[in-house]
Amino acid sequence: MARAPLLILVGYGAAFAAAALGVSTPAFDDHPGQLYRLWHVVTLGPAPWAWNFGWWTGYPELQFYPPAFAYAGAALHRLSLGAISVPAAYLALLWLSYLAPGLTVFVALARLLGNAWLALPGAFVALTLSLWPGLASGVEGGVHVGMAPARLGWALLPLVVTALGGWSEGARSFPARTVVPLAAAVVLVHPAHLPGTVVLVLLAAVAVAPRRRRVVTVLAWLGVAALLTAFWALPLLARAGETRALAWGSLTIQPAHLPLVLALAAAAVFALGAVRSPAEGVVARLPWAVGLVVALDALVLEPVGLRWLPADRVLDVGWLALVLAGGLGLGRAIERLAERRPVPSAVAALGTVGLAIVLSVMSDRTLARAGVETLTLWPRAGAWPSLAATERGLRVPALWDALRAASPGRVLFVRSSVPLVYGTEWWRPHTHVTALTPIAGTRPIVNGTFTHPSPVAALVYRGSAGRGAITTLVERLDGESLFGRRLDALDAATLNDHARRLGISVVVALEDDLPRLGALADNPLFPARRVEPPFVMWLGPAAPLPAPSGPGRWRVTLPPSLGEWSSAGVAYYPLWRAAANGRPVATRDGADGQLEVRAPGGAIELTYGPGPPELAGLALSVVGILVWLVYPLMAAAPASAHS
Repeated sequence: MARAPLLILVGYGAAFAAAALGVSTPAFDDHPGQLYRLWHVVTLGPAPWAWNFGWWTGYPELQFYPPAFAYAGAALHRLSLGAISVPAAYLALLWLSYLAPGLTVFVALARLLGNAWLALPGAFVALTLSLWPGLASGVEGGVHVGMAPARLGWALLPLVVTALGGWSEGARSFPARTVVPLAAAVVLVHPAHLPGTVVLVLLAAVAVAPRRRRVVTVLAWLGVAALLTAFWALPLLARAGETRALAWGSLTIQPAHLPLVLALAAAAVFALGAVRSPAEGVVARLPWAVGLVVALDALVLEPVGLRWLPADRVLDVGWLALVLAGGLGLGRAIERLAERRPVPSAVAALGTVGLAIVLSVMSDRTLARAGVETLTLWPRAGAWPSLAATERGLRVPALWDALRAASPGRVLFVRSSVPLVYGTEWWRPHTHVTALTPIAGTRPIVNGTFTHPSPVAALVYRGSAGRGAITTLVERLDGESLFGRRLDALDAATLNDHARRLGISVVVALEDDLPRLGALADNPLFPARRVEPPFVMWLGPAAPLPAPSGPGRWRVTLPPSLGEWSSAGVAYYPLWRAAANGRPVATRDGADGQLEVRAPGGAIELTYGPGPPELAGLALSVVGILVWLVYPLMAAAPASAHS
């Protein structure tokens, strides 16, 4: 009987995933770009600083984006010796990302409550919660839209709760074997969840005496977890000036979400007075403690410009903490009801699940057309298009064939995405399928993918590659502006200047954009036009780009410049070195984010490889692994000898 609630949860989740995802790679919104990152690891290796030539004139794609999700997909592909294709590995991770929050919350609550039926309501809410728009880790944001790493990292928090259970109750030994790698995994999957994880571990430290010693122990082991991530995190911090913070979200909650949120909050308040153990007290206090951290981030850190962990993303853990605390409160309330009235726990638990469903359906019904969802209970028909069907419907292979035949150079996409339905709303269903152009079309691109932290992306979005957070979603700019100018105000001279600097040989827009693209009418740099509905291409001359000449080496031929600064045809990054005729030449960061070299022209050799922060990060991670493996054994040896 104890297995029945788990079977209900897994059966429902599997049915939803089969209907929504099935066995086909999805194409909605961010999915093509996330799939491209997996391809990045498969083709270029796992080094976070590996240079991706495919997007934004080059970028160390996984140095400034948490790499663990892409690592996991690439590992699945490699370990299967290629039997699991890259798209299939990505799809498997999506299934896991969807199911994981419900399962991990179920495990955590079942352990705390001692009854699997009592854990079911909280686990069901965790599995189906969307709170969209607003929650990146919910079903809509994390599975439908494609922010799967956020959802997978979200699911790790209940595992930390479970791992800390015995220690929260006063066990002498800190569970370093499990908590340390889990904390490191949170950072590498989605670091916005780290503040909430740290709060959780500290709450467990002060749950029982001796608190000061336990806090010191926690901080020491969190330091070891930081060492495990140093191969990625140290260069990330050292090179932060080479990226742009993404701060386009805000702390909001839709009125439609309030009934369920208020019910969860009431249950969480009830949990504060119903705890029976220190471990339950940790879970009951967690949402309120995380709320304080979110308020500090929103009211203090962001106003002074510290936007690397946006408060709306840090709040994701707050919502999951509310589900955990609310699930704990609901479990204890059902238990008390069963003590006073002859109501089986199973009936009360299923009734609570039904009440959550009713609250969600009634709240969202009037706003369904706007895409507002509290709980995502079943995939809407036609709302989860597959990649294969989307490519056929938009005739994307014809576009890629035409691009392969065009003059060498990069492709500038006027838009980041392609709408999937008619309309004018910026948020209407769309796909960033053009993000796969470097793989399927073998051409590097500028734009054509989701909001990105590259300085060159900032140039395209706002007309400047300078520092400062990117505060506008690129979808809001699609069909409206390019290089910081309205499409109908963008002149040919400005467009052509950017195109020459960025190595653009083809510009691609949608047919809908033609009335506003006067800059491409009779443009001498892009004289030929070709239509592949719904796409329109303007073709120009070949643009010189660096060509591989060996491991970590590229060669580019520049026109004579009399020793002046010239663009090397690739984005600037401190790991680039340049030489002419075997002698090093000066490099700098150009105003448009391009690597500039000071050389008389001709053949320029470019080399790229790790620097001191990258090598130091690797060394620190090795140290962290050794400490994590060896110290618990050393600590256990005296105890064994004493016994």
